Amino acid sequence: MRKIIIGFVSFLILVFSFTALCIFLTEKTDLFNLKKYKIEATFTEENGNMVMGWTQYPYPCFYKVDVYSKTTGKGPEGKEYHHLKEDYTFENTYNVPTTSIPTYYQVTAYGIFGKLSSDEIFVPNPNYRNPLRPIPIYKYTAEHPASAIPYLVWHSIPDGVLYELELLSGPPDEENSVTLSKANHITSTQMVFTNGIQFDLRPYLKYPKLYWRVRALNLRKEPIGVFSTAEPIVVDASLPTPNKPLLNNFDRMPNFRQPVYPAYHWIPMYGADRYEVELMAEPPAEENNTKPTPNRAWAQTVVGSFSCYDEYPRMYSGKYYWRVRAINAKGETIGVYSDTDSYEVEKRSHRPLAAAFGDSITHGGGAVSFAPSNMEYSYTTYLDFPAINIGRSGDTSRMSLERFDSDVLPIDPVNLLILTGSNCLRNPFITADMVIADLEGIYQKCIDNDIRPIMLTLPPINPPNIMLAFRTPTDPNWYAKMTNINKYIKTKPYYIDLEPFFYDSAHSMMDSSFANDGLHPDIMGKMLMAEIINAHKDLLKH
Repeated sequence: MRKIIIGFVSFLILVFSFTALCIFLTEKTDLFNLKKYKIEATFTEENGNMVMGWTQYPYPCFYKVDVYSKTTGKGPEGKEYHHLKEDYTFENTYNVPTTSIPTYYQVTAYGIFGKLSSDEIFVPNPNYRNPLRPIPIYKYTAEHPASAIPYLVWHSIPDGVLYELELLSGPPDEENSVTLSKANHITSTQMVFTNGIQFDLRPYLKYPKLYWRVRALNLRKEPIGVFSTAEPIVVDASLPTPNKPLLNNFDRMPNFRQPVYPAYHWIPMYGADRYEVELMAEPPAEENNTKPTPNRAWAQTVVGSFSCYDEYPRMYSGKYYWRVRAINAKGETIGVYSDTDSYEVEKRSHRPLAAAFGDSITHGGGAVSFAPSNMEYSYTTYLDFPAINIGRSGDTSRMSLERFDSDVLPIDPVNLLILTGSNCLRNPFITADMVIADLEGIYQKCIDNDIRPIMLTLPPINPPNIMLAFRTPTDPNWYAKMTNINKYIKTKPYYIDLEPFFYDSAHSMMDSSFANDGLHPDIMGKMLMAEIINAHKDLLKH
């Protein structure tokens, strides 16, 4: 019996070894010309959920999918792409992470003994064609008609400060144009400040057919790209009107993480005068109700906005839940609370490698209308290493210094990227010496707590754009103040010089292409910041 078992085991080993050898020879010698097999990709999308599919490889394998963004090409390293995410799948489909910037996907086939394909797919997200045009997310057809006051939602356009929405009674005279249509034009509005709106169609139901299209505009109301392709709207006026705020989580970047000071974002609701956001440690006992949650952790009311900035740091590990309700001018809840969204703060078992500390330039947001929850406007998104975002909008250098003990020390990063003082450049009552004293205070606190301080020089600002965006003047002495502050920063052993990369052609102020509002770098500016930092990552202590 023992001989039989030994013989059977030996036979299995022989079969396994022979099979492994055949697989090895097949994969490594390319016996069947597998490396010449071309994989082709297609995309399908429904309600904002995109799936990429590709031709099945004619051999048992798994696939690695890498997600990239393009760099600015202006950084010191000159790389063309930045790696955002990687995933693995045995299927020949992939749920594409939603993004707010053009992204690119590389698909590589792998066998047991390594890479099979030599011709990897490297394809762009089709939602960001040239010229840029918004892509509708919700489509209202005969099978799925709209109510009389539907949500019209589209994929956001990078650096789109506002949008112009046009309603038509038929197709436009020219698709994907840069001007309003002369044919079939009914009405239009530029009072759309995010990638969606709940639009009242009741005055226009007399038209047999309705179409809508939208285009993005910059701060000066100049077109970014062209109008979207006109989308028909089939309306069933008997359907109930959407009666809850719609959370704006359609275009989140891969690996979405809220900053330590979170921000909450939604699509504006028809008839709302203000909104109330509530934060909870547990999901509400009842979804989509009308009453505030008992024992909620925090709540805040915002007027005339579709974003809410949390005033408290949420740094302790666990899951946080939030939702929002719309309130009319009488103080009554419109409909019910929104669906509940959540985010998680991961538990840390060791000191994090890095954290980013400072004002709104660090906190994120940009193009006037985008909050720090839009991670494409955070420079930490494009770093080659993980960094916890401890930025807080509105900080002066003194405010950053004052919150160091409460916000930085509990996180205890090995390295701290420090960028604060830009708001002080605008204020004529804050001198360069005052900012330098605050920065020195932050620097010494880092040294005292075994944190490596890596200081970033202040980028220039653009006073005319600041006036256009915020209607506030800038200290005429801002340039001299910045020069003195940056001169101090460059005396430190660990610093990264951002300033030279952001000037206009006259070398006098921030180039408008980097910041719509003249102060907060937009997507390209945040990418460039990260590219400069990535080129100096050897400064990090490990």
